[in-house]
Amino acid sequence: MSLLNGTRMFPCPVCTSPLEVKTTKKHKPYIICDPCGVQLFVRGPSGIDAFNRLIEHANRDDLWTRLEEMEHRFRLKCPECGCRFWIEPGLVKTSMFDGSLQGFRCPEKKCGATVEWGKKQ
Repeated sequence: MSLLNGTRMFPCPVCTSPLEVKTTKKHKPYIICDPCGVQLFVRGPSGIDAFNRLIEHANRDDLWTRLEEMEHRFRLKCPECGCRFWIEPGLVKTSMFDGSLQGFRCPEKKCGATVEWGKKQ
């Protein structure tokens, strides 16, 4: 099992923060990410087995280090509003002059800032 300080852990599907895997009274696993508002409950026997295998893979395949590396490369923080977001094609900002990549637009509707690509955050 993926253990962090002796606790089974699984990443939040939205923010990738490590979350403690809790168990219901009926021994079914679930995770809750309060900042994101995500609640993931695994109900069926085959789903529970698959979820437990994912937890095992997280530890064996060093998922936490890989997620940290991905977040460092592909998750940006807006310098103006502080919003954290994953890069995606729809947020690309290019130069009108030569088409070169300038960065990624902050997805917050009221912000409009551009986060430069490759700049230390």
